[in-house]
Amino acid sequence: MEGIISFGNKRDYNDFKKQIPYMVQPLFNLIREFCLSLGANVVEDIRMHRVVFGKSMTFRWFVDVEPEKEGVIIKIQKTRKESPQILQIKIGQEITELKEIIKNAFDTIN
Repeated sequence: MEGIISFGNKRDYNDFKKQIPYMVQPLFNLIREFCLSLGANVVEDIRMHRVVFGKSMTFRWFVDVEPEKEGVIIKIQKTRKESPQILQIKIGQEITELKEIIKNAFDTIN
């Protein structure tokens, strides 16, 4: 039964970045850098088609970012009881309000 379960090499962001459309990369990177800047306890989880940001090792996620052809889809979660807020951000769109929403979610998560 060897080889069925793998705890080996997790994907890193540089590997994931190869699948993000070239024109979307600056927007995706800006959102990623903002999420990581929220605190030393931010945990980044690179998944197959998206990047999820959580708070501390308990990994209560607050942002899920998925690239698209012309932007990103962002799911923001403040509590487990509420459905996530889903936003679609296009290339060139102002993200000041998005940053406030993300920061609020980060501050709300326990």
